[in-house]
Amino acid sequence: MAKLSLFARRRRRVRTALKAVSGHKPRLSVHRSGRHIYAQVIDDAQGKTLASASTLDKDVRGQTGATSQAAAEVGKRVAAAATAAGVTKVVFDRGGFLFHGRVKALADAAREAGLEF
Repeated sequence: MAKLSLFARRRRRVRTALKAVSGHKPRLSVHRSGRHIYAQVIDDAQGKTLASASTLDKDVRGQTGATSQAAAEVGKRVAAAATAAGVTKVVFDRGGFLFHGRVKALADAAREAGLEF
């Protein structure tokens, strides 16, 4: 069996813990790249994406880059889209990313906009 990278091991550990805790709540999944940040609210039971937002959205694209401010804007947008879809409680899936910087800014903005996790 091939050795997994530190990132892959961290992602596996986070997802395993989420499955044990989540019950039947949708998952707020975050992906961070060097230029952009993406967030999706996913219902794993049905295999459907309920809401999504990213720095690639037309309204956000021109005004921000890969900053904590942009991540906060994405957090507000994904929370608004989730509440419009009828979701108020989610489980936060940070993937293999550490909970600081842009990931933390997105989570804090989503909490302020009404999502509970």
